[in-house]
Amino acid sequence: MSTASQLSHIRNIGIAAHVDAGKTTLTERILYYTGASHKIGEVHDGTAHMDYLAEEQSHGITITAAVTKAPWRDHLLQIVDTPGHVDFTIEVERAMRVLDGCILVLDGVRGVEPQTETVWRQRSRFQLPVLFFINKMDRPGASFSHSLESIQRRLGAEPVPITVPLMDEPAVVHLIERQLIRFTGNQGSELIVEPCPAAIWEELTDYRESLLLACAELDESLADCVLEGEDPDPESLWQVLQQGTRAGALFPCFGGSALRNLGVQPLLDGVVRLLPAPLDRPPSLAVRPDGTPEEVAMDGEGPLVALAFKVQLWDGRRHVFTRIYRNRLSPGDRVAFLNAEGRVVREQVARIFDVDAGHRTRLHQAQAGQIVLLAGLRFASTGDTLCDPEHLLRLERIDAREPVLSLAVEPAAGTEEEKFLEALEKVLQEDPTLRLEEDPETGQRLLRGMGELHLSIVLERLEREFGVRIRSGKPAVAVRETIQQSAKADILYAPPPVPDQRIPERTARVLVSVAPGERASGVRWEIQPRILPEGAVLSEEQRLALENGIRSALEAGPQQGARVEDVQVGIEEVELFGPASTPEALQAAAFRAVQKALAQAEPALLQPIMALEVVVPKENLGTVLGDLQSRRATIRDTRTEGNTATIECFVALEKILGYTTDLRSQTQGRGQFSMQFERFDLI
Repeated sequence: MSTASQLSHIRNIGIAAHVDAGKTTLTERILYYTGASHKIGEVHDGTAHMDYLAEEQSHGITITAAVTKAPWRDHLLQIVDTPGHVDFTIEVERAMRVLDGCILVLDGVRGVEPQTETVWRQRSRFQLPVLFFINKMDRPGASFSHSLESIQRRLGAEPVPITVPLMDEPAVVHLIERQLIRFTGNQGSELIVEPCPAAIWEELTDYRESLLLACAELDESLADCVLEGEDPDPESLWQVLQQGTRAGALFPCFGGSALRNLGVQPLLDGVVRLLPAPLDRPPSLAVRPDGTPEEVAMDGEGPLVALAFKVQLWDGRRHVFTRIYRNRLSPGDRVAFLNAEGRVVREQVARIFDVDAGHRTRLHQAQAGQIVLLAGLRFASTGDTLCDPEHLLRLERIDAREPVLSLAVEPAAGTEEEKFLEALEKVLQEDPTLRLEEDPETGQRLLRGMGELHLSIVLERLEREFGVRIRSGKPAVAVRETIQQSAKADILYAPPPVPDQRIPERTARVLVSVAPGERASGVRWEIQPRILPEGAVLSEEQRLALENGIRSALEAGPQQGARVEDVQVGIEEVELFGPASTPEALQAAAFRAVQKALAQAEPALLQPIMALEVVVPKENLGTVLGDLQSRRATIRDTRTEGNTATIECFVALEKILGYTTDLRSQTQGRGQFSMQFERFDLI
């Protein structure tokens, strides 16, 4: 079979959602119904095939993106099950970068939730086609129509109903095929398909009309057919839906309940018929070392291009998850990549593995379109483009968010210092959202991460996988610094000569101005100074030295040594003293001038502000609202649906450390919340 023929029968898809919407449960059913697994594992029992880490089984959540494969109707589905908790959002970002389409799972009671919106933004960045699976439709309060409305309202997308679950029996109605599909037999594996009874069809006319109108918007002949009152044939609808889905104009929605084995097989049919094969996706844009762009189409021929999207330790050894975009890869092949600093690094692939969650199978070769695991790469990290050493390229990198919480960490036994640092280094290679820094005042090592759960899981892994017992302090919030007024500083850098040492004279004078910027505007600087004496000119090396001085000064603010944000810096005047005004002197003068100006400009701390959504029983709404207001939360919205109330607000992270315990006590264990980083701001 040719490469093109093989690729046309592959679907690379991700399954993503808000935490606890049922992603892993859905994946377990997919594996069972496709024959890839002979039994269904359950998340609540700790037996899910995809949650293979000990921490995932003990906490009952997905922590790391897991890759597996499943055959369906002569096609091969490469599936990535991603975490739903916001602390592990880098796993979703990395997966979205290498996929061709995705399934977003919604809770049929809750509809679109905060992390759903985060995942939506991630998929939008990479323009991935999406199918929605509206899950948990067996639960009291579940509403298919409410979920469709929340997709339209909160995501601004055009939801198109395809299968509508019936509330009083284990069945769905297929709106394209006009069929009633019942799920029977062992774990819902047997389907009874029959024409939909007229009485049931009559109740679903609004959904069928929504489907027809959405398709008619994209196809004139279909629009004419609908306007004339004719009923389009199913194949015509499938074709238009496929075009609209792949173009990102339509978002088909399938209803069901993964836990109750309801509605999964029609979703799989939708994946094969609607989501694109690798060849159907537009070419990726790469850049050569000289900045020239180059399109990289999915192809078995041409210079090798592959993207390393995740580093993972396996049996204590370093492995790299990679997607092949062009050509093929075999054990022993040499590859090269441009690292983050722009230097060329050359490595050799030792072994290639096919991956099924926690299991590996050795491969003799990997083809374009495949997602594989590579062993033997010592330096390649998340976002590096592996390519032919004679044809260097760089695909778009994967951005990691800045950590917002830190813990002081040290080995429990002083004799384990070396083992402790070695284990931390390995974990840091895996997770680009982790940082290890040293507190300049106390000398303590600070482990920075995305949240309390994130850091807790890392500490558990260090103890289980590496046998390192760790002492940690209380979580501390990672802050930034800014200024609240403008200021100027004039610095003459002229260190006294050191006796008996041959150090040349270094002198330079720099006048700097600083001003507050808009919130979340970052840092901007301008180097357009008046230069003294008249007629003097800054060399490129001297100009770069000034820029480095500014950059270094902004790395540590005057209050707590945190990075400075939302400021504008201008070099207004530079005085040169001939050969004494070396680049080192100019850098030191700029550094000191910026530091002095910041200290005079009313410095202030910026705290991480979180977008918080709290769901509580309606009778506890007043208590929870009062508690949030005491934490100085800004309430954005409060709404009630049935017996539950939802609160949306902004609140400083430091005000809600340990909030899980407080919310449980206020709601007798029935309240839940989710949060995600919004911005750094004054409080």
